[in-house]
Amino acid sequence: MSEEYHYDLVIVGGGPAGSSAAFTAAKKGVKVALLEKENTIAETVRTSGVTWIQNIKEFGIPDDCFNPIKNFSFCSPNNEVTISDSIPRAAVLDVRKTYRWLANEAKQTGADIFVKMNVNGVLKNEKGDIVGVNATGPNGRAVFHSKIVIDASGFTSTVCKAMGHVTQWKRFGAGAEYEVKAEHVDSETWWLMVGQKYSPAGYAWIFPLGNNMARIGVGVGKPESNVDPTQRLKELIENKVGPIRKLGEITPIEFHYGLIPNDGLSRKTVFNNLILVGDSAGQANPLVLEGIRYAIKFGRVAGKIAADAIKSGKTDRDSLYPYEENWRKEIETKINSASKVQNRWIGLTDEEWDKELDTIKELKSEEFIDFIKADFGLASMIKLATHHPKLVVRQLFSLVKRKN
Repeated sequence: MSEEYHYDLVIVGGGPAGSSAAFTAAKKGVKVALLEKENTIAETVRTSGVTWIQNIKEFGIPDDCFNPIKNFSFCSPNNEVTISDSIPRAAVLDVRKTYRWLANEAKQTGADIFVKMNVNGVLKNEKGDIVGVNATGPNGRAVFHSKIVIDASGFTSTVCKAMGHVTQWKRFGAGAEYEVKAEHVDSETWWLMVGQKYSPAGYAWIFPLGNNMARIGVGVGKPESNVDPTQRLKELIENKVGPIRKLGEITPIEFHYGLIPNDGLSRKTVFNNLILVGDSAGQANPLVLEGIRYAIKFGRVAGKIAADAIKSGKTDRDSLYPYEENWRKEIETKINSASKVQNRWIGLTDEEWDKELDTIKELKSEEFIDFIKADFGLASMIKLATHHPKLVVRQLFSLVKRKN
């Protein structure tokens, strides 16, 4: 026997993309089920939680969910640069608190949240289009029928893989991180550490959380490097390499590990009755491999467009295409430009990184944030290229100009 459920919209994955989609769809009055495989929302943390104050304000995330960052320190083997500001422009999220807040917002607007619900198959109609999902839950088999499914399952892309629409990501970042208590944490300053000893294709980081807590991590690009980020992280902490030594005594509290796509915007994200959002859509900034703000923003768009389509009675690809149009218009050019910077960065030697930091230190705080956020809009590109002719963005200027 299996439990049968009937919903207008089924969303697979209770992360920021899924909860945000559930929130806007339920707000529009459609019947929404949000399915999460873990015991609770955000039981496992897979991200360092870096995002930007401007986006936090847009989303209405409460102040107690993040630690604001004013100073941005970069470290290469023989160089160190700090860019400071009078106001915070970046933030490190309390990931659990933030994701649970997002899920609660969805619940408050009427979405039904199912935890311990592991989706393991899809339901198709006679035309081969998706009309629901199969899952295993606390009471055994569960079948969820729906008019639209949103795949917000993250890196694993559970639903679109089961439909045969996609294969596994070829390029991705693997990140290992310890949340630690440390003797000396400057709560307003983050550290990004680059060069071979930190990561041969990526970077290491120290992201403060406040209250003498910090996240120390290593991200490694795959398949560019076969270094194991967990092993490298342990070595860096044991040997107190670079800025890690400034932290004094370190007590690990919790280990985090995650994968994030780095294949660019290579996937179609709408099919008949199906939308992909967040990591399953590859919506990630390749410069620091962060995508929480995209997950929330485009999750909300996906939920709204799905609800409108359900109400109109038309849920085919063409009816859902405004979602893809929306996110492509917003980020496609920027992500493509950022991928070019990232491809250049991956090939840098230690000596070249030392020089790169000299160009980065010329940036003002807001220029640095635009750059690292991959906000390569035409206006910011013109400004950067004019003020900083040596910077890599100079080479991108003509590319972005052509595409805008």
